[in-house]
Amino acid sequence: MNTLITSILFFSLCAGASVAGAPQPSNDPADINAIKKLEQDMGDAMVHADTNRLGQIYADDFATVGSSGKIITKNDLLSDFEAFHDKLVSFENGPVVVQVFGNVAVAHGSVSEKRIREGKDVSGEFVWMDLLEKRAGNWVVLRSAGSKLK
Repeated sequence: MNTLITSILFFSLCAGASVAGAPQPSNDPADINAIKKLEQDMGDAMVHADTNRLGQIYADDFATVGSSGKIITKNDLLSDFEAFHDKLVSFENGPVVVQVFGNVAVAHGSVSEKRIREGKDVSGEFVWMDLLEKRAGNWVVLRSAGSKLK
């Protein structure tokens, strides 16, 4: 299911970028570095259950599909961290690749996590992709998809 979601997200972005007049990819180091920092900050905020920072990182209209198929919103995500239903104990990001298209960007990479969800150890190696948008001068995460590696 997560592979399907990741594929749909990727192809949707590619189709959108191919529309006439769509911005060409940018190699602006400022945007690329800001997004890479945001991805690191996201993990750090999760480890510290810093819901204020997570609230800044995720767009108000953020949504993703969980492994159960349930739609997860920003409010759901923040509530899970506040109630300690989801606890990221530690993480280490692999290389993060960023492509910027005007005020929209895609970041993808891998991460090794030690995580407890609903009292169960769900640690492992994951790949992920985030769709971001620059709003009021700041990058925010609109959509996410990920999958645990076997």
